[in-house]
Amino acid sequence: QVQLVESGGGLVQPGGSLRLSCAASGTGSIFRIFSFYDVAWYRQAPGDQRELVATLTTRDTTNYADSVKGRFTISKDNGKNTVYLQMNSLKPEDTAVYYCNANPPWSTWGQGTQVTVSS
Repeated sequence: QVQLVESGGGLVQPGGSLRLSCAASGTGSIFRIFSFYDVAWYRQAPGDQRELVATLTTRDTTNYADSVKGRFTISKDNGKNTVYLQMNSLKPEDTAVYYCNANPPWSTWGQGTQVTVSS
């Protein structure tokens, strides 16, 4: 079973940047696991449903929600079993807990990492 651990969140002022990481670990064969699955970053703000923010296919095609297009970049390192989300020009409305997962998502989610954008 795969475990996902997100990190890199924090408190940042509007206009600032953060880089989130998501590492996969677990039992069984997970070598270069992100080579075999499309991956994505999701976020959930208080009182809202979880939303899809950015996707990255196994063919390295990316797609972004309109709200983050041009500001966020998803990438991965298959050898390190890690997915990244570079977030620039952050806005208060980006405040949420951010999660990574496959796309479509596996049943198990990580704990997420809190991103708070506030002055």
